[in-house]
Amino acid sequence: NVPFYIFAESYGGKMAAAISLELIKEVQLNQIKCHFAGVALGDSWISPLDSVLSWGPYLYSISLLDDQGLAEVNSYTARVQAAIEAGDYQKATELWSVTERVVEKNTDGVNFYNIMTKRTDSDSPQIMPLMKSSQLVSLYKHHISPLQSPSLDWLMNGPIRKKLKIIPDFVKWGGQSNEVFSNMEGDFMRPVINIIDKLLIANVNVTVYNGQLDLIVDTLGQELWVKKLKWPGLPTFSSLRWKPVYTPSKLSDTAAFYKQHQNFAFFWILKAGHMIPSDQEEMALKLLRMVTGQE
Repeated sequence: NVPFYIFAESYGGKMAAAISLELIKEVQLNQIKCHFAGVALGDSWISPLDSVLSWGPYLYSISLLDDQGLAEVNSYTARVQAAIEAGDYQKATELWSVTERVVEKNTDGVNFYNIMTKRTDSDSPQIMPLMKSSQLVSLYKHHISPLQSPSLDWLMNGPIRKKLKIIPDFVKWGGQSNEVFSNMEGDFMRPVINIIDKLLIANVNVTVYNGQLDLIVDTLGQELWVKKLKWPGLPTFSSLRWKPVYTPSKLSDTAAFYKQHQNFAFFWILKAGHMIPSDQEEMALKLLRMVTGQE
């Protein structure tokens, strides 16, 4: 009877959408007893092509690409689009990686997770060439390895295990990101907009939230796929004006904007990159409370 919510970020948001759809199906069939209250998708890889196609215009608008750089980036994103339209999703993943290198070269190493920072020298395009002998190794080092650290293993097998008090001694937390990434290469660039539509039609509460400073899944790209929804409530949602959101410690500063209609909500989180909880922790907590009906 306890309300159950799924919160996920990045590629996890894409997976969470699919998991939510399967869960609501089982709930409706009375196969699972669950008060499924909603899913929240943060900076999520819902429509890879929309994200990639928006990189050039987004970077150009904030003075991180000049005319020549914009033209080069757009030429590579067009190759990604061609591969997707041809149904070659594995090739699209490879070209996506190459396009990222082109972006870094033209922006002097912009950080895909927060445009206000730069990547370290070890990840710079001068050291990491456009194509490596192992494409997946390059992708893993570029996107997954920087987000992993021994402290995560310590956290999950230490304080979290102790706090939950339900994990058997023989069960250990482990990160299998490399293996997962390798096996998901052909799925990585597939969109799941249709799944969001199905969730909305099934009356599942869906919240999308995105960081203003994110590049890998920029807000511009998120807005593009939202406009493609077939959900009947979209026209009304689109016609609404957004509302500002403030956090308790900074009531004079706008922390975010949001709009909501029926069971769909969108939050524009300011001064945050790809990882909103670490960039704007107070706003992330307020978001959590708003989504779960505590505010």
